[in-house]
Amino acid sequence: MKHLELKEKLHHFIEIAQEKKLKAIYSLVEDEIKSNYDNWDDAVFIAEISKREQAYLNNASKTFTVEQSVARAKKAVKKIKSI
Repeated sequence: MKHLELKEKLHHFIEIAQEKKLKAIYSLVEDEIKSNYDNWDDAVFIAEISKREQAYLNNASKTFTVEQSVARAKKAVKKIKSI
């Protein structure tokens, strides 16, 4: 069964399911739903992003090129593997 077909069948089932079955389905995916909350509705998150944006625009934060970031990541992985 293809992705779209699965989604359509699940949507239809959810629309007609009894409360007991809805609760059972929800309990299966509850952790996943909670971990995928929308950060853009989080005032603390938005404030932090705005602060970082201003620091970047004012050249007050250190930035790295892609190459520098990859090199740092490789160095960190190498260090972890040596432990």
